[in-house]
Amino acid sequence: MKISLASKRVVVTGGSSGLGAAMAVAAAAAGAKVALNYSRSAAHAKSVVAQIEAAGGEAFAMKADVSNPKAVAKFFAAVDKRWGGIDAAINNAGMDGERALSWKVDFADWMKVIEVNLAGTFLCSAEALKRMVPRKHGVILNVSSVHEVIPWSGYSAYCASKAGVSMLTKTLAQEAAPFGIRVLAIAPGAIRTPINKNVWSDPEALEELKLKIPLGRMGEPSEIANMAVALISEVASYVSGCSLFVDGGMTNYPEFARGG
Repeated sequence: MKISLASKRVVVTGGSSGLGAAMAVAAAAAGAKVALNYSRSAAHAKSVVAQIEAAGGEAFAMKADVSNPKAVAKFFAAVDKRWGGIDAAINNAGMDGERALSWKVDFADWMKVIEVNLAGTFLCSAEALKRMVPRKHGVILNVSSVHEVIPWSGYSAYCASKAGVSMLTKTLAQEAAPFGIRVLAIAPGAIRTPINKNVWSDPEALEELKLKIPLGRMGEPSEIANMAVALISEVASYVSGCSLFVDGGMTNYPEFARGG
């Protein structure tokens, strides 16, 4: 079965590195025109665009803070101006923040994670839906995490934000379904990206991490990207209102395989 996004206009937030970059490249390889935003590195974003264009695709990048309503509106308006609308939005931009126990964390730092991960997903989804609802067509894919269900000490904001993304996804899916629009989430587990290089580059830390993964290895960005492309394609035309875990079984309580 060939998965095609030919003629589709796809927005990928946080598309300059890691999973976002992988998803942007994969969507373009499937035939989509891709607009990606970035918050810091213009060079990284330009590199992703160049990679897509070198393969014969079409893409552009724009700096936009997803937690800022005006910046989000400006970004989506730029997509409108260039392509006349969107067909799919992948809300990937996010951060985990600095590790700190809840009674020690700086509240401003805690709120920043909520603003980027949860409010950012809401703002981008709202802008996407403003365009999709009148056309009665479109897909929104939110990037959640295994930590929408697995607690992670020291990262209360991250876990709370991803649990929020899960319920936001379900609610938006319920609201948008009468208009033929699908809203769903992909929830990655431990994926080998630059953000967690300190773990996979340390043999001892990597072995400890593998104990949490029944398949016994970290995932690769391409494994998330390929699934994301499938989920925003017509292959998944009857999938909405849920989180799909792509985690090597991490949410399957792997410690119980060693006794109860």
